[in-house]
Amino acid sequence: MLRDLVGISKEVVVSVSHTTRKKREGEVDGVHYHFIDIDTFNAMAEKGKFLEHAQVFDNFYGTSQSHIEELLSTGIDVILEIDWQGANQVRKLMPDNISIFILPPSKKELRSRLSNRGTDSEEIIDRRMRDAENEMSHYGEFDYLIVNDDFNMALEELAAILTSNRVTISKQDERIKSLLIDLLE
Repeated sequence: MLRDLVGISKEVVVSVSHTTRKKREGEVDGVHYHFIDIDTFNAMAEKGKFLEHAQVFDNFYGTSQSHIEELLSTGIDVILEIDWQGANQVRKLMPDNISIFILPPSKKELRSRLSNRGTDSEEIIDRRMRDAENEMSHYGEFDYLIVNDDFNMALEELAAILTSNRVTISKQDERIKSLLIDLLE
């Protein structure tokens, strides 16, 4: 869904996380993830290079802080695809961020979507389902909640959140400062 949003808005990018997990068939390094080894990941974490990082299942994931700051400085909205642990870390370092939790329409549908990807064994899907229950229990910590039942509706809701955030007074004050000065002189 997030990649589809990027396709309709030039003001939005999806961050590419670092991970220690193995590359799946069809994934491209630097596009889907930055695939790194555990030693490199740990060194980056120790040096404070990550805005957020967490262990998910048996792998580590992290978002480069300098890259996010660079993108934000250009006025682009940056979407991080992270779990609740990472979102908590981002809230502490960037309290002005907005957070959106996307829920599946049901556990049955979530299992079906995981199975239909064809990338994981039943054992891994069972584990993901157990972990998903814990993950979903944290929805109340987020600013917005979207149920991804009807894809087009969920995409529309996500776009509306980003658009409304882009036109807040504080953002518009910066963005159209010269126009405001001209209009109020």
